[in-house]
Amino acid sequence: MAKSGYKVTVYEKNNTIGGRARQYLNDGFTFDIGPTWYWMPDVFEKFFADFGKKPSDYYTLEKLDPAYQVYFGENDSITIPGTFEEICEIFENEEKGSSKHLRKFIKSAEDNYNIAVKDVVYRPGVSPLELVTPETVVRVGQFFSTIRKQVRKKIKSQKLIQILEFPVLFLGAKPSNTPAFYNFMNYADFGLGTWHPKGGMYKVIEGMVALAKQLGVDFKTNAVVESINVDASNKVKSITVNKEEIQTDLLLSGADYHHTETLLNANLRQYSEKYWDKRIFAPSSLLFYVGFNKKLKNVEHHTLFFDTSFDVHAKDIYDTPRWPDDPLFYASFPSITDSSFAPDGKEAGTFLIPLAPGIEDTEEIREKYFNIIIERLERLTNQDVKQNIIFKESYCVNDFIEDYNSYKGNAYGLANILTQTAFLRPNIKSKKVKNLYFTGQLTVPGPGVPPSLISGKIASDLILKNHLS
Repeated sequence: MAKSGYKVTVYEKNNTIGGRARQYLNDGFTFDIGPTWYWMPDVFEKFFADFGKKPSDYYTLEKLDPAYQVYFGENDSITIPGTFEEICEIFENEEKGSSKHLRKFIKSAEDNYNIAVKDVVYRPGVSPLELVTPETVVRVGQFFSTIRKQVRKKIKSQKLIQILEFPVLFLGAKPSNTPAFYNFMNYADFGLGTWHPKGGMYKVIEGMVALAKQLGVDFKTNAVVESINVDASNKVKSITVNKEEIQTDLLLSGADYHHTETLLNANLRQYSEKYWDKRIFAPSSLLFYVGFNKKLKNVEHHTLFFDTSFDVHAKDIYDTPRWPDDPLFYASFPSITDSSFAPDGKEAGTFLIPLAPGIEDTEEIREKYFNIIIERLERLTNQDVKQNIIFKESYCVNDFIEDYNSYKGNAYGLANILTQTAFLRPNIKSKKVKNLYFTGQLTVPGPGVPPSLISGKIASDLILKNHLS
């Protein structure tokens, strides 16, 4: 918007910029509060290229090798290397003949990636016809089959199946509910690889802020938007920020969609409470940021703990929302790769348990689950760590609501299932307020860092088309 000559002011509720991708600093340790995975590097390149820049103008990327490790039980883990050829070897060692199927699967995933992420995903979701291209028409069957069916057709090893089903968790839905077309996430994983911005994901935010400021964007922090004020012709005329009225010609909200609509009079909201209640949301999370006074063994930068049933845990998230008895969890130890995350000889650990949004969240429950996952970490990686904890900080449903006005405390947005894809997601442009637009994980194209980035591009393109013509 700024590049096209608009005077842009960003009003940020919290005291730092970056939304969910904030940073937590404690006692010489650094933690990325939100996203920790850097996938789809081409999307970031495309973003910076729009301004004649490159990611390397703002931060340094390194490819992780190994990409990540997956635990299935005691002394039972698979480490995913940084190159596809080595991944094929790992598969072949685990299940004879599986590498042949893997090559075919990843080729299909790459084709879908080239169609989806390089084209279809940049469309504004205003018409079903956007999804109809010569490439998607021949793949229409993939929209009505699922990742789960596709993966299990040829691969029999439960471990390999879990590894192949894992990337769609970034789309916020069960593999049994995610269209097979979305296997492009597997190409993002095995084809493009897992990357790490030196200094963490917050370096990406700092790069974007620096770029925006160069273009004249003004940032206001601790700026709580209390209402959106609309005139008689159903146009936004102003917003009220910290009790002060501020005039505007256009409003673009990157805040929680449901929350943004509550700032309007009820008759100007497009979606009812009933509508939101019936949506399938991506999970919330219980997160812990932990400082250890020693280096940890037998873990990688990204480590997944899949030693319990994924299907049972998924049921507790999507079908009958409750706290899981035996949660799967994920841990990130960025200080293994990047010494800036922890003081010498120490380790920074972020732990994440995916949860149903809207469930009860108390300190007692958080403590109970911390003990569950630390005991599992000790047993599975064969080391004592509990007495080496210097501090821990938790973050859960109540914090997502408090900090981000997040609907039911969801962490990622709306799940990417067939009935919530493209034009079936909440609109980028309000149908009731002429100059009100939305961006982010609850609208097109969906949850995750690259899709949210693409969402900003789609929203600004639509505004320019509607208001400069």
